[in-house]
Amino acid sequence: MGRRRLPQRRASETFDLEVAGLTYIVTASRYEDGHLGKVFITSPKLGSAADTAARDAAIVASIALQYGAPVDVIRRALCRDGSGRANGPLGAALDRLAPADGSPT
Repeated sequence: MGRRRLPQRRASETFDLEVAGLTYIVTASRYEDGHLGKVFITSPKLGSAADTAARDAAIVASIALQYGAPVDVIRRALCRDGSGRANGPLGAALDRLAPADGSPT
């Protein structure tokens, strides 16, 4: 399967997320069919190690989504605590975004 790019102009949703005491800003874009296609994650502390790790994870997840990886496959591959909550910002963001995603579980 080839890469399915999002249109240049597209609707996006933005929300704040707190993980491990750090606040992140998440912006997500979807295809017209409702499937998640791109995730951006930033921290107010631009350039920090946490910001760089969150941005890099979101870039890799976005590329995987554009090549057809289901959201739930990515979510299940990420670190979680003993009660199943995401340990990192990407997992927490995808957990929040997944219910609205049309991807098969």
